[in-house]
Amino acid sequence: MKKIKEIYFKYKEIINYLIFGGLTTVVNFITYFIVARVLHIDEVLSNGISWFTSVLFAYITNKIFVFESKTSTKKEFFKEMASFFLARIASGIFCDVGTFAVMVKVFGINDIIAKVVTQVMVVIVNYIFSKVIIFRKKEK
Repeated sequence: MKKIKEIYFKYKEIINYLIFGGLTTVVNFITYFIVARVLHIDEVLSNGISWFTSVLFAYITNKIFVFESKTSTKKEFFKEMASFFLARIASGIFCDVGTFAVMVKVFGINDIIAKVVTQVMVVIVNYIFSKVIIFRKKEK
């Protein structure tokens, strides 16, 4: 048990990032199911609502549990949140949609393989955006 704790604390940020990333996916699917199947809202609109909800969940959990970011003003908070959403939009457009389209349509790669590759890319790119830009440790 001691060894497990050592490993956890050594890699806490990455482990928490992966755990809350998995939970973000669960939030996305549950929200989609409720909005599309229970509330009978259009699938595309339901997907947009589930994306927004899951990114908001990801922001909150990343801020509190993964990167332990502290913001002292409303302006700082909203700037951080906006940059998080913009980073998610960018990774979605360039990695998830753009790279997927190129892999499938230009190179003829199997769509499932392309989806797995692009999702790994999205996770890595989002972590880098979060670590280096959004939640970087501020100088005191």
